[in-house]
Amino acid sequence: MQIVIQPSADAVAEYGADQFSRLLSKKPDAVLGLATGSTPVALYQKLIARYQAGKLSFAKATSFNLDEYLGLSPEHPQSYHYFMQQQLFALIDIQPEQTHVPAGDAADPIAACHDYEARIAAAGGIDLQLLGIGRNGHIGFNEPSSGLRSRTRVKTLTQATIKDNARFFTEGEYQPHLSITMGIGTILDARKVLLLATGEAKADAVKAMVEGPLSAACPASALQLHQHAVVVLDEAAASKLNDLAFYHHIERENQLLLQRLGKS
Repeated sequence: MQIVIQPSADAVAEYGADQFSRLLSKKPDAVLGLATGSTPVALYQKLIARYQAGKLSFAKATSFNLDEYLGLSPEHPQSYHYFMQQQLFALIDIQPEQTHVPAGDAADPIAACHDYEARIAAAGGIDLQLLGIGRNGHIGFNEPSSGLRSRTRVKTLTQATIKDNARFFTEGEYQPHLSITMGIGTILDARKVLLLATGEAKADAVKAMVEGPLSAACPASALQLHQHAVVVLDEAAASKLNDLAFYHHIERENQLLLQRLGKS
């Protein structure tokens, strides 16, 4: 697990955008794993700006989103399908038929989960999976106690996650308590994983993920098993890590090595 600590949330988004840009420049038909939330939005804004400047194209790319609320149609303003349309897809040149979000309104959610796994496999697997982290350590909607080898499935949201997400729903509006989410095993199958976290509210979860034991109590700790997982933090999100000086040192050495190899 590579730990990268940046001075600000904006720098975290810039670093993440660089990861996507490098991949798409080398592999224009890359398969991208995407996420929702405020931290990914900052990254998406960077990608949109690069596309508008003619520096980046998604025309040949394919995308798969992590999760979706069960019970919401793609047109529902609180669905993740709608979120992605508004925050990214409608603002870049990705082909609509190449974007995939779990079917929150599926008549048979179990079959929809199996179909999603099959579509990921048919696309050749995910090249770069973007993640955020919840305050309880969840990734996607893989809540604490999720199996570390789990696949795309229906999950019940914890009360903590429901409370955290309530700010996106108006008072009295139906808020789903179920979701379809890629499993932890599905996420770990990605060739590279990029997790972004900003703000002091995420500091405890980050510490558990990076320095705690590998445990279903912190689903994000499964990234300790991934050979190419990059965790990008701002100073606030990294504030409770015990080995800050070590992580800064390692990243400086990594950058020096890349410069010597001409890959910076």
